[in-house]
Amino acid sequence: MTVRHRDVEVNGVRLHIAEQGEGPLVLLLHGFPESWYSWRHQFAPLVEAGYRVVAPDQRGYASSDRPEPVDAYTLLHLVGDVTALIGELGESSAVLVGHDWGAPVAWATALLRPDLVRGVAGLSVPPAPPAMLPPLSLARDRYGDGYYQIRFQEPGVADAEFARDPASTLRRIMFSASGDNPWVEEPRPWVVPEGMTLLDLMPEPDVLPGWLTKEDVAAFAEGYQGPDAFTGPLNWYRNIDRNNELLTAFRGRVVEAPALYVVGDKDVVVSLEGVDFLRANLHLVAPRVHANVTLAGCGHWTQQERPEEVNAALLDFLAHVEEVSVG
Repeated sequence: MTVRHRDVEVNGVRLHIAEQGEGPLVLLLHGFPESWYSWRHQFAPLVEAGYRVVAPDQRGYASSDRPEPVDAYTLLHLVGDVTALIGELGESSAVLVGHDWGAPVAWATALLRPDLVRGVAGLSVPPAPPAMLPPLSLARDRYGDGYYQIRFQEPGVADAEFARDPASTLRRIMFSASGDNPWVEEPRPWVVPEGMTLLDLMPEPDVLPGWLTKEDVAAFAEGYQGPDAFTGPLNWYRNIDRNNELLTAFRGRVVEAPALYVVGDKDVVVSLEGVDFLRANLHLVAPRVHANVTLAGCGHWTQQERPEEVNAALLDFLAHVEEVSVG
Protein backbone atom coordinates (compact mmCIF):
# COMPACT_ATOMS: atom_id res chain seq x y z
CA MET A 1 0.00 0.00 0.00
CA THR A 2 1.43 3.37 -1.04
CA VAL A 3 0.90 6.85 0.36
CA ARG A 4 -2.07 8.44 -1.41
CA HIS A 5 -2.45 12.15 -2.08
CA ARG A 6 -5.61 14.21 -2.46
CA ASP A 7 -7.16 17.53 -1.55
CA VAL A 8 -9.89 18.18 1.03
CA GLU A 9 -11.69 21.42 1.83
CA VAL A 10 -11.89 22.61 5.42
CA ASN A 11 -13.27 25.96 6.49
CA GLY A 12 -13.15 27.20 2.90
CA VAL A 13 -9.46 26.31 2.55
CA ARG A 14 -8.15 23.51 0.35
CA LEU A 15 -5.64 21.31 2.15
CA HIS A 16 -3.41 18.80 0.43
CA ILE A 17 -3.14 15.59 2.45
CA ALA A 18 -1.02 12.46 2.30
CA GLU A 19 -2.70 9.36 3.75
CA GLN A 20 -2.12 5.66 4.18
CA GLY A 21 -3.48 2.76 6.19
CA GLU A 22 -6.64 1.84 8.07
CA GLY A 23 -7.47 1.92 11.75
CA PRO A 24 -7.50 4.62 14.45
CA LEU A 25 -6.63 8.02 12.98
CA VAL A 26 -3.25 9.61 13.62
CA LEU A 27 -2.79 13.15 12.29
CA LEU A 28 0.78 14.31 11.70
CA LEU A 29 1.22 18.10 11.73
CA HIS A 30 4.45 19.51 10.29
CA GLY A 31 6.24 22.72 11.19
CA PHE A 32 8.23 25.53 9.57
CA PRO A 33 9.37 25.54 6.78
CA GLU A 34 8.23 22.04 5.84
CA SER A 35 5.32 19.99 4.48
CA TRP A 36 3.74 16.55 4.85
CA TYR A 37 7.08 15.17 3.58
CA SER A 38 8.75 15.75 6.95
CA TRP A 39 6.81 12.67 8.15
CA ARG A 40 8.06 10.36 5.37
CA HIS A 41 9.74 8.03 7.89
CA GLN A 42 6.66 7.68 10.09
CA PHE A 43 4.07 6.42 7.60
CA ALA A 44 5.18 2.80 7.15
CA PRO A 45 5.84 1.95 10.84
CA LEU A 46 2.54 3.48 12.00
CA VAL A 47 0.53 1.91 9.20
CA GLU A 48 2.10 -1.49 9.86
CA ALA A 49 1.05 -1.12 13.51
CA GLY A 50 -2.58 -0.73 12.42
CA TYR A 51 -3.16 3.02 12.22
CA ARG A 52 -4.63 5.33 9.61
CA VAL A 53 -2.00 7.99 9.06
CA VAL A 54 -2.81 11.39 7.55
CA ALA A 55 -0.34 14.26 7.13
CA PRO A 56 -1.62 17.54 5.67
CA ASP A 57 0.28 20.41 4.20
CA GLN A 58 -1.05 22.89 6.72
CA ARG A 59 -2.74 26.17 5.81
CA GLY A 60 -0.39 28.39 3.79
CA TYR A 61 2.19 25.66 3.19
CA ALA A 62 3.41 23.82 0.11
CA SER A 63 0.51 22.42 -1.94
CA SER A 64 -2.32 23.73 0.26
CA ASP A 65 -4.18 27.02 -0.18
CA ARG A 66 -2.50 30.23 0.90
CA PRO A 67 -5.14 32.69 2.13
CA GLU A 68 -3.99 36.27 1.57
CA PRO A 69 -5.04 38.01 4.82
CA VAL A 70 -2.41 37.86 7.55
CA ASP A 71 -5.10 37.33 10.18
CA ALA A 72 -6.27 34.15 8.42
CA TYR A 73 -3.44 32.29 10.17
CA THR A 74 -4.35 32.57 13.85
CA LEU A 75 -4.07 29.56 16.11
CA LEU A 76 -7.88 29.42 16.16
CA HIS A 77 -7.89 29.06 12.37
CA LEU A 78 -5.26 26.33 12.56
CA VAL A 79 -7.10 24.44 15.30
CA GLY A 80 -10.25 24.85 13.24
CA ASP A 81 -8.53 23.23 10.27
CA VAL A 82 -7.56 20.22 12.37
CA THR A 83 -11.02 19.77 13.85
CA ALA A 84 -12.69 20.14 10.44
CA LEU A 85 -10.18 17.73 8.87
CA ILE A 86 -11.03 15.05 11.43
CA GLY A 87 -14.66 15.38 10.38
CA GLU A 88 -13.90 15.43 6.64
CA LEU A 89 -11.99 12.19 7.09
CA GLY A 90 -15.12 10.63 8.56
CA GLU A 91 -13.64 10.26 12.02
CA SER A 92 -14.84 11.37 15.44
CA SER A 93 -11.40 11.67 17.07
CA ALA A 94 -7.67 11.41 16.42
CA VAL A 95 -4.28 11.20 18.03
CA LEU A 96 -2.37 14.36 17.09
CA VAL A 97 1.39 14.47 16.56
CA GLY A 98 2.93 17.87 15.89
CA HIS A 99 6.47 19.05 15.26
CA ASP A 100 7.78 22.61 15.52
CA TRP A 101 4.77 24.91 14.72
CA GLY A 102 2.68 21.76 14.34
CA ALA A 103 3.23 21.08 18.05
CA PRO A 104 1.47 24.27 19.23
CA VAL A 105 -1.38 23.42 16.86
CA ALA A 106 -1.61 19.91 18.31
CA TRP A 107 -1.35 21.11 21.92
CA ALA A 108 -3.91 23.87 21.35
CA THR A 109 -6.35 21.50 19.65
CA ALA A 110 -6.10 19.14 22.61
CA LEU A 111 -6.63 22.11 24.94
CA LEU A 112 -9.65 23.56 23.13
CA ARG A 113 -11.29 20.39 21.78
CA PRO A 114 -10.52 17.55 24.20
CA ASP A 115 -13.57 15.70 22.87
CA LEU A 116 -11.77 15.17 19.56
CA VAL A 117 -8.28 14.31 20.79
CA ARG A 118 -7.52 10.83 22.11
CA GLY A 119 -3.87 11.66 22.63
CA VAL A 120 -1.37 14.37 21.72
CA ALA A 121 2.36 14.25 21.05
CA GLY A 122 4.57 17.31 20.67
CA LEU A 123 8.02 17.11 19.09
CA SER A 124 10.46 19.93 19.87
CA VAL A 125 7.97 22.52 21.23
CA PRO A 126 6.48 21.85 24.70
CA PRO A 127 2.97 23.02 25.65
CA ALA A 128 2.63 26.52 27.06
CA PRO A 129 -1.13 27.11 27.34
CA PRO A 130 -3.10 28.84 26.16
CA ALA A 131 -1.39 30.60 23.19
CA MET A 132 1.65 28.27 23.22
CA LEU A 133 4.17 31.02 22.27
CA PRO A 134 4.94 34.11 24.42
CA PRO A 135 4.04 37.62 23.26
CA LEU A 136 6.59 39.32 21.02
CA SER A 137 7.22 41.96 23.68
CA LEU A 138 8.69 39.26 25.93
CA ALA A 139 10.78 37.87 23.09
CA ARG A 140 12.07 41.38 22.33
CA ASP A 141 12.97 41.95 25.98
CA ARG A 142 14.87 38.66 26.12
CA TYR A 143 16.66 38.65 22.75
CA GLY A 144 16.33 42.12 21.21
CA ASP A 145 15.02 43.26 17.84
CA GLY A 146 17.27 40.80 16.03
CA TYR A 147 15.37 37.76 17.30
CA TYR A 148 14.12 35.88 14.27
CA GLN A 149 10.45 35.97 15.32
CA ILE A 150 10.70 39.77 15.54
CA ARG A 151 12.46 39.95 12.16
CA PHE A 152 9.71 37.84 10.60
CA GLN A 153 7.10 40.48 11.46
CA GLU A 154 8.14 42.86 8.67
CA PRO A 155 5.95 42.06 5.62
CA GLY A 156 7.73 40.91 2.51
CA VAL A 157 11.31 40.93 3.78
CA ALA A 158 11.99 37.35 4.91
CA ASP A 159 9.40 36.29 2.32
CA ALA A 160 11.56 37.60 -0.53
CA GLU A 161 14.84 36.41 0.99
CA PHE A 162 13.63 32.84 1.39
CA ALA A 163 11.90 32.72 -2.02
CA ARG A 164 14.97 33.74 -4.04
CA ASP A 165 16.36 30.21 -3.89
CA PRO A 166 14.00 27.86 -2.03
CA ALA A 167 16.33 24.86 -2.18
CA SER A 168 19.20 26.86 -0.72
CA THR A 169 16.92 28.34 1.96
CA LEU A 170 15.74 24.91 3.02
CA ARG A 171 19.23 23.40 3.00
CA ARG A 172 20.60 26.22 5.13
CA ILE A 173 17.80 26.28 7.69
CA MET A 174 17.56 22.51 8.03
CA PHE A 175 21.29 21.94 8.31
CA SER A 176 21.87 24.88 10.63
CA ALA A 177 19.21 23.71 13.12
CA SER A 178 20.27 20.07 13.00
CA GLY A 179 22.37 18.14 15.45
CA ASP A 180 24.93 17.65 12.66
CA ASN A 181 25.89 21.32 12.39
CA PRO A 182 29.57 21.44 13.43
CA TRP A 183 29.58 25.25 13.65
CA VAL A 184 27.31 25.27 16.70
CA GLU A 185 28.58 23.37 19.73
CA GLU A 186 25.59 24.35 21.86
CA PRO A 187 22.17 25.38 20.55
CA ARG A 188 21.41 29.07 20.87
CA PRO A 189 18.51 31.34 19.91
CA TRP A 190 18.44 32.71 16.39
CA VAL A 191 19.36 36.39 16.86
CA VAL A 192 20.30 38.29 13.69
CA PRO A 193 22.84 41.14 14.02
CA GLU A 194 21.98 44.52 12.51
CA GLY A 195 22.70 44.61 8.79
CA MET A 196 22.47 40.83 8.37
CA THR A 197 19.70 38.40 7.53
CA LEU A 198 18.83 35.06 9.04
CA LEU A 199 20.32 33.16 6.10
CA ASP A 200 23.58 35.11 6.54
CA LEU A 201 23.95 33.16 9.80
CA MET A 202 23.40 29.88 7.98
CA PRO A 203 26.12 29.03 5.42
CA GLU A 204 25.47 26.44 2.76
CA PRO A 205 26.62 23.04 4.09
CA ASP A 206 29.57 21.46 2.31
CA VAL A 207 27.99 18.03 2.76
CA LEU A 208 24.41 17.15 3.66
CA PRO A 209 23.89 15.00 6.78
CA GLY A 210 22.85 11.40 6.22
CA TRP A 211 19.20 12.03 7.11
CA LEU A 212 18.78 14.78 4.46
CA THR A 213 19.43 13.89 0.83
CA LYS A 214 19.38 16.05 -2.30
CA GLU A 215 16.13 14.32 -3.19
CA ASP A 216 14.66 15.28 0.19
CA VAL A 217 15.59 18.92 -0.33
CA ALA A 218 14.06 18.84 -3.81
CA ALA A 219 10.85 17.31 -2.43
CA PHE A 220 10.52 20.12 0.13
CA ALA A 221 11.50 22.85 -2.34
CA GLU A 222 8.88 21.71 -4.85
CA GLY A 223 6.21 23.19 -2.58
CA TYR A 224 7.95 26.57 -2.26
CA GLN A 225 8.00 27.96 -5.78
CA GLY A 226 6.96 31.56 -6.44
CA PRO A 227 7.57 34.91 -4.74
CA ASP A 228 4.88 34.39 -2.08
CA ALA A 229 5.68 30.73 -1.34
CA PHE A 230 6.95 31.50 2.19
CA THR A 231 4.41 34.21 3.04
CA GLY A 232 1.76 31.83 4.39
CA PRO A 233 4.20 30.08 6.73
CA LEU A 234 5.64 33.42 7.90
CA ASN A 235 2.13 34.67 8.59
CA TRP A 236 1.88 32.08 11.37
CA TYR A 237 4.59 34.08 13.18
CA ARG A 238 2.77 37.33 12.40
CA ASN A 239 -0.16 36.16 14.53
CA ILE A 240 1.76 35.42 17.74
CA ASP A 241 0.46 38.49 19.55
CA ARG A 242 -3.03 38.04 18.10
CA ASN A 243 -3.06 34.46 19.40
CA ASN A 244 -2.25 35.67 22.90
CA GLU A 245 -5.20 38.08 22.73
CA LEU A 246 -7.65 35.56 21.29
CA LEU A 247 -6.81 32.77 23.73
CA THR A 248 -6.71 34.76 26.96
CA ALA A 249 -10.06 33.28 28.00
CA PHE A 250 -8.51 29.81 28.10
CA ARG A 251 -5.74 30.70 30.52
CA GLY A 252 -5.55 28.15 33.32
CA ARG A 253 -6.83 25.22 31.28
CA VAL A 254 -4.68 22.12 30.95
CA VAL A 255 -4.20 19.46 28.27
CA GLU A 256 -6.44 16.63 29.43
CA ALA A 257 -5.47 13.96 26.88
CA PRO A 258 -2.63 11.47 27.31
CA ALA A 259 0.52 13.27 26.17
CA LEU A 260 4.03 12.64 24.86
CA TYR A 261 6.89 15.09 24.50
CA VAL A 262 10.08 14.42 22.52
CA VAL A 263 12.98 16.83 22.02
CA GLY A 264 16.63 16.67 20.96
CA ASP A 265 19.25 17.99 23.37
CA LYS A 266 20.78 20.02 20.50
CA ASP A 267 17.46 21.52 19.43
CA VAL A 268 17.53 25.33 19.29
CA VAL A 269 14.22 25.29 21.17
CA VAL A 270 15.90 24.01 24.35
CA SER A 271 18.07 27.15 24.41
CA LEU A 272 15.07 29.48 24.66
CA GLU A 273 14.42 31.09 28.03
CA GLY A 274 11.74 29.27 30.00
CA VAL A 275 11.77 26.05 27.97
CA ASP A 276 13.78 24.21 30.63
CA PHE A 277 11.07 25.14 33.15
CA LEU A 278 8.31 23.96 30.78
CA ARG A 279 10.12 20.65 30.22
CA ALA A 280 10.61 20.08 33.95
CA ASN A 281 6.99 20.95 34.73
CA LEU A 282 5.28 19.29 31.79
CA HIS A 283 3.04 17.36 34.18
CA LEU A 284 1.47 20.62 35.38
CA VAL A 285 0.04 21.51 31.96
CA ALA A 286 -0.34 17.94 30.68
CA PRO A 287 -1.23 15.90 33.79
CA ARG A 288 -1.52 12.65 31.83
CA VAL A 289 1.95 12.84 30.28
CA HIS A 290 3.07 9.34 29.34
CA ALA A 291 6.71 10.11 28.57
CA ASN A 292 9.10 13.05 28.34
CA VAL A 293 11.88 11.95 25.99
CA THR A 294 15.21 13.66 25.28
CA LEU A 295 17.24 12.43 22.29
CA ALA A 296 21.01 12.77 22.65
CA GLY A 297 22.74 14.55 19.80
CA CYS A 298 19.49 15.33 18.01
CA GLY A 299 18.75 18.80 16.70
CA HIS A 300 15.48 20.45 15.73
CA TRP A 301 14.25 18.07 13.00
CA THR A 302 13.34 15.34 15.46
CA GLN A 303 11.43 12.81 13.37
CA GLN A 304 13.81 13.19 10.44
CA GLU A 305 17.09 13.11 12.35
CA ARG A 306 16.08 10.24 14.65
CA PRO A 307 13.25 8.38 12.88
CA GLU A 308 13.76 5.01 14.57
CA GLU A 309 13.80 6.47 18.09
CA VAL A 310 10.85 8.77 17.37
CA ASN A 311 8.87 5.93 15.80
CA ALA A 312 9.53 3.74 18.82
CA ALA A 313 8.35 6.49 21.17
CA LEU A 314 5.24 7.12 19.05
CA LEU A 315 4.31 3.45 18.84
CA ASP A 316 4.73 3.04 22.58
CA PHE A 317 2.58 6.12 23.15
CA LEU A 318 -0.11 5.03 20.67
CA ALA A 319 -0.34 1.64 22.37
CA HIS A 320 -0.75 3.45 25.68
CA VAL A 321 -3.50 5.65 24.25
CA GLU A 322 -5.41 2.67 22.93
CA GLU A 323 -4.99 0.86 26.25
CA VAL A 324 -6.36 3.72 28.33
CA SER A 325 -9.14 4.29 25.78
CA VAL A 326 -10.31 0.71 26.16
CA GLY A 327 -9.88 0.82 29.93
